Amino acid sequence: MAPEPLAALTFAAWRRLDLAAATRIAAQAAGSAGGRLERVETVEHLGAPLHRVLVERGGRTFALIPGGRVTVGFDVAAWRPSAELLAGYQEESVDQGFGDEDPHAHLARVLSPRRTVTVPTLLMTVEDEPIEEAPADMPALLAREGLRLPTPDEWEHACGAGAHTLFRWGDECPLDRLPYGDDTGPHAGPNAFGLLIAHDTYRSEITAEPGLIHGGDGGESVCGGYGTFLSWLPLATANRHPDLAALVYGEEGEDLVDCLSTRPVLDLR
Repeated sequence: MAPEPLAALTFAAWRRLDLAAATRIAAQAAGSAGGRLERVETVEHLGAPLHRVLVERGGRTFALIPGGRVTVGFDVAAWRPSAELLAGYQEESVDQGFGDEDPHAHLARVLSPRRTVTVPTLLMTVEDEPIEEAPADMPALLAREGLRLPTPDEWEHACGAGAHTLFRWGDECPLDRLPYGDDTGPHAGPNAFGLLIAHDTYRSEITAEPGLIHGGDGGESVCGGYGTFLSWLPLATANRHPDLAALVYGEEGEDLVDCLSTRPVLDLR
């Protein structure tokens, strides 16, 4: 019997597989991509085992991202920040002229809303890649290698891996440090799928939808002294950086290419 199409593999089904079955599918994915299966390992994620797959192809390392019907975005109304976070936000940000008076209003402005979407199972590069061309040129350049840009839904699912929290690691962020020059915080190291993602506010990843950028704000919040929470917020899974996107895709966009990167996607069959 022919194997099921890889693109139809769902995240929910993937989570139910044992290691042997996951390894067989991983080998199928590597073969379909014309690559080499580098590693299959099991990690704990959201209180249950999750198999992590890495595939090497053409000098790049890709992670397998099981898709299907998934939930992405963030439910701002359900967010319950700690008293310490609220106090710091008021003193470090609002009182200094940054952010909205109501942090919930600020989050609603910069985050995508909670929603259910359907995304394909695919391979996505473990690391983002700097771009040297205008963002509008990237789809054609990647297509020459059989690759493409991720959609915003695909990016958010790949980053959060089923977590419904503000950040891929939870709803809280360290309030005693900034997310720059620190490799010991919750943002350091790979996520559940093995991606180095949402880990450096200076890295701003473009997506297939012009104007929607994920993963970082080009370092604006850290350099601008926006306050601790607002400096961590660019790493939130659902943060789309509307202000940066307006600049990148505006008249001054050519001057901002140095702060942009992309995370190539390889479709599976």
